[in-house]
Amino acid sequence: MVKQLDTRTRLLTEKPLKLMFSLSIPGILGMVVVALYNLMDSIFVGQIVGSIEMGAVSISYPFTLINGGIATLIGVGSASILSRAIGKKDKATMDKIMGNLVMMVFVLSLIVTVVGIIFTRQLLQFSGASGEMLNQAESYLRIIFAGSLFINFTQSSNMVMRGQGLLKKAMLIIASGSILNIILDPIFISYFNQHGMGIEGAAYATLISQILQFFISVWYFTKKSDDLKIRKIRFEKDIIPEVCSVGVSAMLMQVMTLVQQTVIFNVASRYGGDTSLILLGAALRVQNFAFVPLWGMSQGFQPVAGTNYGAKQYDRTIKLTKVFVLSAIALSLCFFLPIQIIPDKILSLFISDATIVSSGVNNFRLMFSTYSALAIFIMIVTLFQSLGKASKASILVMLRQILLFIPAVILFPMLANLGETGVWLAIAVVDGFAGILCLFMMLKEFRKLRSLA
Repeated sequence: MVKQLDTRTRLLTEKPLKLMFSLSIPGILGMVVVALYNLMDSIFVGQIVGSIEMGAVSISYPFTLINGGIATLIGVGSASILSRAIGKKDKATMDKIMGNLVMMVFVLSLIVTVVGIIFTRQLLQFSGASGEMLNQAESYLRIIFAGSLFINFTQSSNMVMRGQGLLKKAMLIIASGSILNIILDPIFISYFNQHGMGIEGAAYATLISQILQFFISVWYFTKKSDDLKIRKIRFEKDIIPEVCSVGVSAMLMQVMTLVQQTVIFNVASRYGGDTSLILLGAALRVQNFAFVPLWGMSQGFQPVAGTNYGAKQYDRTIKLTKVFVLSAIALSLCFFLPIQIIPDKILSLFISDATIVSSGVNNFRLMFSTYSALAIFIMIVTLFQSLGKASKASILVMLRQILLFIPAVILFPMLANLGETGVWLAIAVVDGFAGILCLFMMLKEFRKLRSLA
């Protein structure tokens, strides 16, 4: 129990800025590693096999987020309960978390594996895949679905480790699989490509990497961890509702992103055709990557906020929230400033046609004009998740990503004949509004916390 108490003491006593750096840096690095993990298959398949196969991997990617959503639901929900239990020194609740996590992961992963493997082709047809690309994607995605249990347990348990404040250990486990995947990808793809199955080689490399992470994670929670172990594997009826209610907002953030991007592409194609799709595709790649370090910082914020709230250190919870929000804004400037200063250079990383690049520079700047507001949004959603206030977190996610976003993307192009520019403007306006709303909700929450102090 000593190690846990040391971690708890650090979360409750260490200077806010020092704590922010010590937790955020491994969190950011860990999420960057995850992002690279997802890119490797596409990069190596595109280089070694061909464009059709690379396209097959790309159209398969959204369906891999089904597992990402499940892992996030269970992991974030469990981590939120854990961090508050650490703050309260609630050992009884801590003992239930991992056994419940294993059971939830097993059942949900089994459903995904069975349904996914049976209906792989039908799912891919929803994305518009056909012909050889559909066949290649089907071969790839079936193998990925077969590894659902491994990736879901690894990612959800990794989030629990972050909830303990053990972000360095969590990062190392994820990094082990990523490094192995990078090593195996070119080897497996080249070997299987000789037999006309290069894309399957990429899938098998990913699967083996996930299995490695799985066994390391199981070993840690059965042998290494002192106070958070896999004990009785069963559903814990008293914590499942909270796991789901807290985790659903984090899950929705992933799932709704897919809905967002589908709507963006559909509307943009009506006004700007292929050129608009090319530009938005590049811009959204940048946005997705820029989101990663902010999400990583939020992973460091979660145990801090939850533990201090659970220990009833409400004034410190407020102080730490301010530090993390301001730091997230500063981090967002690392992307905001280059995009405003050299947008053409950034777009040129993805687009070789200079004419297309020049036509999208102003809209690219416009889209990222309120990017710092997204940093505020992510931190405040994490705050509500950490405090166990799931409904507020879910409302914010639904507002930004669906209820405000979809009407804005549809209506803005019609206003003053904005056309495709309206699509880019809608993204900026919604993010700006969501950030301002989060600030108001944060201040309101601060007043409540001060009244409890």
